[in-house]
Amino acid sequence: MKIEIVILIAILVGAAGAALGALMRGRMGGSRIANAERDANQIVETAKKEAESLRKEAVIQAKDTVLQAKSEWENESRELRREIQGQERRLQQKEENLDRKDVQIGDREEELLRREQRHLEQEERLRDREREAEQLVQEQRARLEKVSGLSSDEAKRLLMEAMEGEARHDSAKMIKLIEEEARETADKKAKNILALAIQRYAGDYVAERAVSVVPLPNDEMKGRIIGREGRNIRAIEAATGIDLIIDDTPEAVIISGFNPVRREVARLSLEKLIADGRIHPSRIEEVVKKSEQEVDDAIREAGEQATFDVGVHGIHPEIVKLVGRLRYRTSYGQNVLQHSLEVAFLCGIMAAELGINVKQAKRAGLLHDIGKAVDHEIEGSHAVIGADLARKYGESQMIVHALAAHHEDEKPETVLAVLVQAADALSGARPGARREMLETYVKRLEDLERIGTFFPGCNSCFAIQAGREIRVMVASEQVSDDQAHILARDIAKKIEQEMAYPGQIKVNVIRETRAVEYAK
Repeated sequence: MKIEIVILIAILVGAAGAALGALMRGRMGGSRIANAERDANQIVETAKKEAESLRKEAVIQAKDTVLQAKSEWENESRELRREIQGQERRLQQKEENLDRKDVQIGDREEELLRREQRHLEQEERLRDREREAEQLVQEQRARLEKVSGLSSDEAKRLLMEAMEGEARHDSAKMIKLIEEEARETADKKAKNILALAIQRYAGDYVAERAVSVVPLPNDEMKGRIIGREGRNIRAIEAATGIDLIIDDTPEAVIISGFNPVRREVARLSLEKLIADGRIHPSRIEEVVKKSEQEVDDAIREAGEQATFDVGVHGIHPEIVKLVGRLRYRTSYGQNVLQHSLEVAFLCGIMAAELGINVKQAKRAGLLHDIGKAVDHEIEGSHAVIGADLARKYGESQMIVHALAAHHEDEKPETVLAVLVQAADALSGARPGARREMLETYVKRLEDLERIGTFFPGCNSCFAIQAGREIRVMVASEQVSDDQAHILARDIAKKIEQEMAYPGQIKVNVIRETRAVEYAK
């Protein structure tokens, strides 16, 4: 391309020189034309030489370019050949691997076909054996039926009857054995419960609540109280129903009995006899009757004062007397009459907050423990006894239900029943209400919570109702529903073994499963 351009330039330069020469010949004459031609020829020669030189340089450059392009093309070709050869080797290796795998798969297919064939043959043999076994069973069954003279259904029925009779006999023996063991266990358990109840009830202050001490002016008075051959002391005990203990205690006589009213009658009678000095059976009977009348008056006055303090009216006189009898009744060192007044006031406060009948709430609170006035004379729970007495003397059904349900002998069904239950717990279970030191109270609650978390799977334990109830939270993934019942029984047994406490403690084992998800 460059050579053609150089030649074209040379031709153009020659033509220009010829044209210039012709022009100058036309204008000039003679020597000037000759000089001009000579100059033009020189210019043309010079142009030719330069064109030739440029052509040669262009040819050389073209050759160099061709050589360089050829070298680059060869290098690229070599690289491509190497890559193609590498790919060919890799493809060849893959083909070899595929061939090997194809051979292996073929071998496996053949092995599977052989195994399948063997399995089919084994299944066919097993079916043949099953048919042979069924045929043998049918033959043996036919022979047995022929020998025994019974059909298969009749034989089954006879066998089932024999087995049923044997099972009934074995079950009867087992039931008898279980009943005997249950009686023995129940007897032992009952004795254990009674012993534990006595141990727990017999606190340090039982003696001072079950006995009264009457001071004497001198020890000679003991002989006069005893009388000739003990006739005076026998007359006092017969008239009052209370035991008199005369021992080495200086200038004192002990009156012992669990009936607080009779004990009060005996105390008043003995004080009057000692002050009068005349002690003989007829005088004893007279003084005891007067003391009984005084105690009855005091009981009635105490009941009337309690109803007046609470502000309830229209209560049957017999119930008023029962309320007054609570003045001489204690529960774990707490005076029951004072406790009943507290419960009445608490019921009134809560009823006012809830907007229900305040007088009715106070009435139920005052009467909730009247069963304790006669619970040593009548069998049953004092809550049920009190409800029966209230029903007998004309109290409303709501009052009767509140009395019966305040210790869950019946399920609370009214707000009033729940109020009485809560107020009773507040008054009786609060620290300091009963004869129990604060340190002992706190220690008992700590021991309850410690025992509640002792067993595996128990996450936490909370003592509530002043230690009358504990609630144990267990891990749902470690303790199942059936295990929760066993765990509650184990906790109760451990509490019985390790602790001393009044009344009873309710053990609640709570198992909860929660599924939580978030909507985003």
